[in-house]
Amino acid sequence: MGALAVMVLVGALVSVPDGKERRDGCSGARVTGWRTDERMTRELARYGDDNAQLDDWTGGDGTRSVRLPDGRTLWLSADTFLDRVNDDHSREPHAVWVRNSGLAMSKGGRFERTLLGGTDTRPTALFPGTATPDGREAWRWPVQAVVEPRTPGSSEKVVRVLLWQREAGQPPWIFGVPRASEVATLSLPDLRLEGIASIHRPQQTDVERRVLYGTSAINRGGWTYVFGADEGSVSGKASRAHVARAPRGRLGDAGAWQFWAGPADEGGAWQDDPAKSQPILVGKTVQRGATGTYSVVRHKDSWLLLTMDAGAPDGGGITDIVSYWSCSPTGPWHGPGRVAKPPLPEGGAQSGVVPYNPQGHPEFAQSGRKGLLVGYDVNVLDSGSAIHRNVAYYRPRFLRLTLGPVR
Repeated sequence: MGALAVMVLVGALVSVPDGKERRDGCSGARVTGWRTDERMTRELARYGDDNAQLDDWTGGDGTRSVRLPDGRTLWLSADTFLDRVNDDHSREPHAVWVRNSGLAMSKGGRFERTLLGGTDTRPTALFPGTATPDGREAWRWPVQAVVEPRTPGSSEKVVRVLLWQREAGQPPWIFGVPRASEVATLSLPDLRLEGIASIHRPQQTDVERRVLYGTSAINRGGWTYVFGADEGSVSGKASRAHVARAPRGRLGDAGAWQFWAGPADEGGAWQDDPAKSQPILVGKTVQRGATGTYSVVRHKDSWLLLTMDAGAPDGGGITDIVSYWSCSPTGPWHGPGRVAKPPLPEGGAQSGVVPYNPQGHPEFAQSGRKGLLVGYDVNVLDSGSAIHRNVAYYRPRFLRLTLGPVR
């Protein structure tokens, strides 16, 4: 389901001596400890188990969040189950599901409603799918979102949601062929879908090297930096991460995007042509690195990347979260640093549950206390029936990380 399908490897990160980074004024960022955040895990479970309405969220993955100007939080899910949750915490074998949804959380931290398309009696995805010319499904998975001016300098704010468009394919593309990166606009405060703009449609003949953008997006200065990755690990090769940027207020304008094309002294820097984009996390073979659903957040003067430990030599890639840090969105990046082995739901290990897609939620930093909220998804790789027997096997869970400088 959802983000699990695009856990693509990203190659090992290039590093430079730490001393140079510190002379440039960056202290680095590392995880110094973690604990479970039971409150957030329970709150989402409470909402999912509530059968007062049967056209709302009962489970999903691909979990991202963005704080809205009025204090509410918009959460985004990829493949989403609706319908009833039974008393034994199972769902119906043929429960209704849609390709994506949104969840509105109150300022006080209570999930209140599910955002969908369609009607009350026939709900559909919030961001509607389409079809290829030959009739195959093409769907949209929402990834990161930001709040920005409707146009540069405007006092009116909107939500821009980055979308991955994928189309049905044959093995090894059983979870979809990468098709396009898009940006949807939601109005405020009502979160109504106004439209979807195409940003980049990769043209590579080699499908493995097609980059989709949006796994993370960060407003910094006058720019929004958008991270993405290609899909090389589908055939066991290293994938590569990329970064682009757009002026704030123009994220939905394809003509405003710039793509990192390597160091300026090598003829790169920021270019308008996406075909010139160069990877920021470089790997030439299958090796330790990040997944295609990595998360990037700011911590003080540094950038922190969180990912499952793809390619770990001890086999911990599908069990452990690690981190990398940099003084710039374009790297160089340092790591990996150990973060956590995220706990599974009760009985999950015996049922084959795996964690994936760690995502930072910096808008939930605790006042007066150190701590970055991190969500992670869980799923069962080889048994679709397992996530129907127990709804907890396909719901996000949460950790709280403590951070400090690199020593």
